[in-house]
Order: sequence, then C-alpha cells, then structure tokens
Amino acid sequence: MAPPPTTTTPVIPREAWEGCSVLLDINDGDRLAFFRLTPGATVKIGDKSCSLQPLVGRPFGSLFRVGPAGLVPCAAEAPSQDDGANCQPQAETRDNRSLVDNNTAQTLSSEDIEAMKREGASGDAIVEALIANSSTFGNKTVFSQEKYKLKKQKKYAPKVLLRRPSTRSICETYFKKYPARIGFMRVDTLSLMLSMANVGAYSDVLVVDMVGGLVAGAVAERLGGTGYVCSTYLGSASSSIDIIRMYNLSGDMTSRIFQARLGDICSLQNSGDAPSAILDSIQGEVVERGAVPDESTLAQPVDTALSDENAQSTAAQPIDIEVAEPAMDEHLNRGDNSLLDCKGSNGTSIAPKSLRAGKAPSPERMKYWKEHGFSSLIVAAPGHEVESLVADLLPLLSYSAPFAIYHQHLQPLATCMHSLQVSKMAIGLQIIEPWLREYQVLPSRTHPHMQMNAFGGYILSGIRIHSPDPCNGE
Repeated sequence: MAPPPTTTTPVIPREAWEGCSVLLDINDGDRLAFFRLTPGATVKIGDKSCSLQPLVGRPFGSLFRVGPAGLVPCAAEAPSQDDGANCQPQAETRDNRSLVDNNTAQTLSSEDIEAMKREGASGDAIVEALIANSSTFGNKTVFSQEKYKLKKQKKYAPKVLLRRPSTRSICETYFKKYPARIGFMRVDTLSLMLSMANVGAYSDVLVVDMVGGLVAGAVAERLGGTGYVCSTYLGSASSSIDIIRMYNLSGDMTSRIFQARLGDICSLQNSGDAPSAILDSIQGEVVERGAVPDESTLAQPVDTALSDENAQSTAAQPIDIEVAEPAMDEHLNRGDNSLLDCKGSNGTSIAPKSLRAGKAPSPERMKYWKEHGFSSLIVAAPGHEVESLVADLLPLLSYSAPFAIYHQHLQPLATCMHSLQVSKMAIGLQIIEPWLREYQVLPSRTHPHMQMNAFGGYILSGIRIHSPDPCNGE
C-alpha cells in the first residue's frame, strides 16, 4: 500500500484576524455571542456599543473589559501572596443571620453612580465605591462577599473573553439556548460519535447531517485537511450546513467538504459502471440557494419567534437576543469585502469567504468512493426514519468500517438495531446512552452542579460486514 501523500497540515491560528469568526463570552457565560471581525462589527454590552477592532491581532483567550472608549485588554494580574493560603479550608466565624435585606445598607445612590460615570470613573472604581459604602459588607461571610463583588462587577465592569470557535464551544453554545437546532446533541455525545466512527486522518467519512452542519464541521476539524467529508441528504434540496462557517476552517479543509444527494451515491453503488448521465449531472450540478446562501441572505435579521422546524435551516444566520439566562448571539457581520481572503498570522490562507463548504464532488472522487467505499459513517438525522436510512447507507461503506448513529429517542435505534441483526449486515452492535455531570471545584465547596442536563440522546454503533446472499445459499 502506497504511503499517503505528504501534505502540510494547516496550523491552527492562535490570534484573531480580520474576517474570522470569534466567540465572545460575556460575563463568564451569562451571554455567548458569535461575531465576524469585519471593520464595522460592534457588540452591545449593556447600554454601550463597542467596536470589535481591538480584538484583531489579540490571542484567543484574551480578556477585555468595557472602558469609556470601548473594549480594553485587561492587564495581567500578579499572583497574590495569599493564594496558597486561600486554597486551604479556613474556619468561618461570621454568618449572615443578622443581615436584613431592607435596601438601606447601601448609602451610595444611583445619582452618585451616574455622576461617577460622567466623571469618567472606571467600572472597578464604582464597584470599590459600592463596597466601601455598604454597611453590611464587612459582616458577610467570605463566600457572600465574593458573590456580592461578582454581581456588581457584572453590572458595572463587564468582562469579555475572546474564544476560538471550536467543536466544543460551538456545540455548547447551541446546546445552551437552541438545543432543538442541533437535535439536542450534547458535546460529550458528539465527541463519542467521532470516536466510535473512528474518524481520523486520511479518512473518507460519509455524514448525514441534519443538525445544521455541526457534525460535518466537527469531522472536518478532526481530519485536519487530510481526508474527505461527504454530507449526503435526502430529496432534491440539500440540508443546511451553515454552522461550518463558524469553524474558521482553512481553504484546503473547506474544499474537502462535499454535498451529494443520497440517490446519486446509491445509483453509483448499484450500477456496474457509472452512467454518463449521472456523472454529467454531478459534474454540472449547481449548489442550490438553500445549501449555500448568499451574503445578502445571511445578513438579514432572523425573527426570534421562529419555530424549531424553520430554525434548523437558519442555524447560522445572524440573530440578536438579549436575555438573562445564558444565550447565544450570532452576529456574522459581513461587509462588501465578501471576496476578501482571510489570512492567519503566518500569512497562510484560512477560511476564505469566497470558498464555501458543500460543493458537489467530482466524478473522479465519486468513482473512488464507488470502488473503495467510505471508511466510516455518522448519522445525525433526528427527524428521519433511521431504519430505512441506514439500510441505504451501510452498503456504501467498505467492509469492517465503523458507524455511529445518533437519535434523541431510544425506540428508532432499537428498531434499527434489530433490523441489522436480522439482516446480518453489522456486528458489535450496541446502544449507548451518554452521561455527563459537571462539578463545581472550589475550596470547601466542591460538589456537583445543582442544575444539570440529564439527557444526552442515544448512539447506535457497530461495524459493517459482508452480508450473506440468500440466493446463493451462503
């Protein structure tokens, strides 16, 4: 077997650049927002609209605060000498039994706070003034003091964390506010599917992505520009995979993501030779407007009252929602520089805007998949019948190829598992229910989170084998 061709693996950029997509974490998860760093992009925090230009050139993970002139990088805080002592449990002699919430403990009025803002006082200075003018702050426990200070900081001195959009951050962001758009798929479920399908370098992965492009983008990110992703769909209209645009994939990685109708792939598999009509239709296929929307379409605002059915096709369109609970904003602001090639810190092309994922595969690539089959299969189609879908997809895989099928309900997977057992098309069949629980880790306060999601869907996994032909008596 010939060794794979030597290719240069694209380096993941460590700094934000103009034109890339970023995830802003405002006030430690109170609000999550997707943005594209265009010259006119702004974010509204409280009653102030801040430009995103200070984020350009800054490394991912940088922390910003809202200043009078906009976003300002936070200075690195020197480690305190008491950090080692604070990690040890300390005896607390104070309690909050004598505290009465009658709105008389704070002597600083709202007029005084507005006057401090007009004089140019920073948010940290206002927080310190509130603490100094609180008659009950000194009587509170250390834990209550931290909560009080954090609450005031979020109101008067909000912080913004610059995060790189990755599979984990994108999945967690959608799951917090719009779980129906990604089929209620948790991040641990997605990672488990990638492992069960054995997605690795130089793989040809067949994907049925009905969750907005989250699975196809996760597979492409793991392949790192070395394999191919074929996202198949039912019917004549392709399903939306617009979430891929948030991944900041390089041009080479984006060019390896294809979309093809399931009927075209099955026709090539069932025929001895590829019909010229099918190859001509694949070669001359034009991606429909629903699959790859124009820049003008993506720039239109989305009504927040959309139903879940309509929201799936607009999963990556710009929305703006401001709520108290953790939310998700998607401001993919796009200007006239839609054909501008985005470059990373090393000058290499990264996610050019003119190159969109989801083009039709070439006849040569289709012929290769027909002869060799796909190396793995991932299905995430909560709204479709799994049993008939898998029966059409499994023959497209090579022998001993693993597959992983996700569904939010158990019964469709159980029916599909029974059908595979009867037809003897796969072995190693198992249905897994992922389980995840987050913990709070703090000195003397380590415990599981009081509120958690107890359901992560189900995954049916197995390995495709050669099924005996009953006509030949095998």
